Amino acid sequence: MQNENIIKGQGAQRNVINRFDKYTFEPEDDDFELEKTSFTEVFPKTIVNQVKSEDLPMEYSMNPYQGCEHGCTYCFARPTHEYWGYSAGVDFERKIMVKKNAPELLEKFFQKRGYQPAPILLSGNTDCYQPAERKFEITRKLLQVCLDYRHPVNVLTKNALVLRDLDILKPLAEQNLVSVSLSIPTMNEEVRHTMEPRTSTARNKLKAIEILSENKIPVHVMVAPVIPGLTSDESLNILKAVSDAGALGFGYTLVRLNDTVEPVFVNWIEAHFPDRAQKVLNLIRSMRGGKLGEKRYFERYKGEGNIAEMIHTTFKIGRKKFFDGKEFPKLTTANFTGAKDQQLRLFD
Repeated sequence: MQNENIIKGQGAQRNVINRFDKYTFEPEDDDFELEKTSFTEVFPKTIVNQVKSEDLPMEYSMNPYQGCEHGCTYCFARPTHEYWGYSAGVDFERKIMVKKNAPELLEKFFQKRGYQPAPILLSGNTDCYQPAERKFEITRKLLQVCLDYRHPVNVLTKNALVLRDLDILKPLAEQNLVSVSLSIPTMNEEVRHTMEPRTSTARNKLKAIEILSENKIPVHVMVAPVIPGLTSDESLNILKAVSDAGALGFGYTLVRLNDTVEPVFVNWIEAHFPDRAQKVLNLIRSMRGGKLGEKRYFERYKGEGNIAEMIHTTFKIGRKKFFDGKEFPKLTTANFTGAKDQQLRLFD
């Protein structure tokens, strides 16, 4: 039986304590309310981040938004909101910082003397096609800059809104400059609707894969995170569905609940799935050396124990069964101009 105080349409049910705050406010048990989303413009000096993690394949990433309206309860980026003085809970999905100057910053980055192009991941932290993108169109402008300079870009999102920008993605794909990765951790709508409440449905994501593939835009899928006892039994079905829709490759990660992600997720699963909450949490602990989180490079993706090994084996089977013979293209850097190609402008 679900908690009657659950706030629908919101992943985190309340703010959790900011690790860096000296003073904290503890709400009463009945102090529940749906918060409205607010947007604050910020003015970063750079938009491209160099990725220094040893176990990540990309060299650069960029994030047009800080915080994410999608509200995914497991999101590893939640603790980054604490550096801004906010909570990793409700604040992360309701107080969004917007980087309107991102396109100009990207142009300056491309124009740096001696810059050697490498594919940039859009985004590596929060989702570049979260609902705010409908209003601000920063991601669309960033893609246009990549097209202007013929620079490769990998797009990662949970939102079918990516289809809005087909008119830019298609000419990028014609020059082997873009790929799109869609994240599909579950096809169970009950789980998705509560776990990542403002993402696109799995059905809409599958449709997006079909349309992108029909337009010769290479599609990759992230089955992430895999949560034992909650979504892990769906893995093969997801791989078959995305392969049939046209995806050329996939990746996956095991769930990890680091820092203040832990109380957000624990509160969520106890509220929405009280009958299996402890089972799921114990299964996660069995993969994480008795803890719910893992920060060590490589180990954070590998996990340990029988449950982790079963998940890895399942994906090995799925790769052989549904992706045998498929090859995901490597983007080219050979077309980079170092200066804006005015002939490629679709609009101003």
